[in-house]
Amino acid sequence: MRFGTIEDGAATTVVVQASPEEAAVMPYPDLDVMLAVPEAQWRAAAATALASGDVRPVASLSWLPPVRRPGKVLCVALNNSANPDRIMRGPSTPAMFVKPSSSLVGHGRPIVVKEAYGRVHPEPELAVVIGRGGADIAVEDALAHVFGYTIINDLTSPTMRDADTFHYRAIHPDPDSADGIRYVDSWVSYPARYKGSDTFGPLGPWVSTRDEIPDPHALRITCTHDGALVTDDNTANLRFSVAEVISFASEYLTLEAGDVIAMGTALKRSARGGAVQNVDLARLGGVIDVSIEGIGTLSNPVERR
Repeated sequence: MRFGTIEDGAATTVVVQASPEEAAVMPYPDLDVMLAVPEAQWRAAAATALASGDVRPVASLSWLPPVRRPGKVLCVALNNSANPDRIMRGPSTPAMFVKPSSSLVGHGRPIVVKEAYGRVHPEPELAVVIGRGGADIAVEDALAHVFGYTIINDLTSPTMRDADTFHYRAIHPDPDSADGIRYVDSWVSYPARYKGSDTFGPLGPWVSTRDEIPDPHALRITCTHDGALVTDDNTANLRFSVAEVISFASEYLTLEAGDVIAMGTALKRSARGGAVQNVDLARLGGVIDVSIEGIGTLSNPVERR
């Protein structure tokens, strides 16, 4: 099954895909609420909606992020093994940052790029929606905690990243020195602005349930700008698997139903396209489409201000 969240007049509602052209209305305001009920209950509600519910054309729907206010959006950094030469030094485990839920926008909604942001480029990614929370989850149990899979465009501003990067002398303990410390040249960047600005997290439109995606590591993922192919990759190139990331993250952060995990950028260039970093939305504007096999297409126009 595939589920999404839409505006419904002054309210919101979950829809379930009835066909590529139609969706049926569910009795839940959003996936945040639906995920709190037992699976047997929402599956029964979906069956009823598909059999005799309010069915609407997909083209008429006004989309919201499927999970409107996840407790956290965890993003895995540099998790693509297709470009290992780009990592000069890095951890042997997943490295993560948190994207605020206020950055999320739905399919068809504008990505707002202000002049002060400088360069902004797309990052097409597979996203995991957690259905059952937990801490210290074993790798072999991790996929049982997944509700489904969706699409996220992890918008990034290299200009703001550079502005928010410190090069400084970090203080480390050193028992062999006279004052017990030593200084180490360090670089650190904080992602609140360059990853978390408003509209920097298009998400959706559909979440395909776990049973619809038997192998999340065999999915073609493409990104186009104004119809021109930019990247054509496969989730087989993810350095750390979905199960590994869930297990590792849960050692430090208790996962909750509705949490979203962005698995890392599809980087492999298309035969004719350039790198995603070359698509400067601040300069080019246009429309960005991200498609993932078995899930759908997330499309967002750019609004320059």
